[in-house]
Amino acid sequence: MQINDLESLAKKYRREIFEKFLETQQGHPGSIFSMMEIVVSLYHGGFLRFDKNKKEFLDKLLISKGHATSALYPILRDYGVISNTEWNKWGKNNSKLRIFGNTSIPGIDITSGSLGHCIGSGAGMAISYKNNNQDKKVYVVISEGELYEGSTWEALLFAKHRELNNLTVIIDINSLIILGNTTECVNLNPIKDKISGLGIETHEVDGHNIDNLVSALKTTDDSKNFSCILANTVKGKGASVMENKKNWHYWSPMTKEEIKKTREDLK
Repeated sequence: MQINDLESLAKKYRREIFEKFLETQQGHPGSIFSMMEIVVSLYHGGFLRFDKNKKEFLDKLLISKGHATSALYPILRDYGVISNTEWNKWGKNNSKLRIFGNTSIPGIDITSGSLGHCIGSGAGMAISYKNNNQDKKVYVVISEGELYEGSTWEALLFAKHRELNNLTVIIDINSLIILGNTTECVNLNPIKDKISGLGIETHEVDGHNIDNLVSALKTTDDSKNFSCILANTVKGKGASVMENKKNWHYWSPMTKEEIKKTREDLK
């Protein structure tokens, strides 16, 4: 697809997810909206190869910040992995779809939400593919808040030691966690220096610029090294009511005026 098509899809998915938030009155819009261009680039940019006959992806995407996994649901619906019926049932009755992703949901390859685990899991999958001569890639999206977890650094060290070039880690850096700005909680900066200081091939991009994201993903796909992409994003991107506000980590009550404004923003 063309870059402008991917940009349009990102906007469409934000609109659709927002309407689901209104239906269910729950979710994590700030975290979902911050990574929408990332997941659109991965799926619709052709990095996650799709078997149309089996209706499954050959490559794997693990969303370590599990509270944002539902960003994938409308994409998986468009690929036919999640049925329209299941999508329409979400928030109404007996739906498989949940706020946190789990392996009972079609197209979701890991149960996540307890932060700091998916790089390790992804590394295990990447090693398995190499050992079995399977041409498969693993992509892991984490939040920069997961850099507070020791397991994250252990897994990064391990993946670098094994030089897992079939594993790419994307860090969604929106500068906010539940408690507030990461520079005020425990300052992580300079993140790029810390990651690259481990010898890891590191690329920094605007996480809302699909052209930048696609270019970086092509570079990491062609690399012989284990790679990380640092995607600088805005929490709640696209909705002025939510942007850069820590309280929109969770769903919050909205006035009619705020709902109207958000719908206008997301057009």
